[in-house]
Amino acid sequence: MGQKVTKTNLKSVLNAGLTIHRHQHQAYGFTQDLGNGVELEMVAIPEGSFIMGSPETEQGRTNYESPQHQVTVKSFLMGKYPVTQAQWQAVAALPQVNRKLESDPSYFKGENRPVERVSWDDAVKFCERLSQYTKRPYRLPSEAEWEYACRAGTTTPFHFGESITTDLANYDGNSTYGSGSKGKYVQETTPVGSFGVANDFGLYDMHGNVWEWCADHWHSNYEDA
Repeated sequence: MGQKVTKTNLKSVLNAGLTIHRHQHQAYGFTQDLGNGVELEMVAIPEGSFIMGSPETEQGRTNYESPQHQVTVKSFLMGKYPVTQAQWQAVAALPQVNRKLESDPSYFKGENRPVERVSWDDAVKFCERLSQYTKRPYRLPSEAEWEYACRAGTTTPFHFGESITTDLANYDGNSTYGSGSKGKYVQETTPVGSFGVANDFGLYDMHGNVWEWCADHWHSNYEDA
């Protein structure tokens, strides 16, 4: 499913004594028409190997992020942004597969905000319904695929560096990480892509805003991941 970046415009932003890299990308992939002007942008993630998990010295790590081990991932496609409420509603309106989907489950409303308050089963059914409509195989990523896509070749705690600030992602800015400074806490979701920060694969919002489902069953460690 191909390589990723055709053009990269790299900017360095000095923040709290750290050099944070912002990337703007033109990535390979395709755009799926969901009807009524709603589109789903997919980005091709190249095959490769990476070290999955967090080192014991990393701030905030937990035991279920170990042991670190090398994983090889085949190429696949992933959404450029988290699924939006407009995309969710478009797919929920498609012919049913096995069960109904709540068309408007989110607490924080906005067509370009990420959908939230959906279960793992809901996410699976979303993919099944989308697959039936498009005749393409959509599914949730494995945890290994998700971490590989998020890291995009990096080994730091965040794909943009050793620390995080509220200029880079939506999270509780009352807390700090590493050398990062305190920041805003908006206490609600923000529209996807608001921060303009993509990783080296061209994916946005891989940190903060909402949690994302993976296909795997939960394990207490990475022995079987």
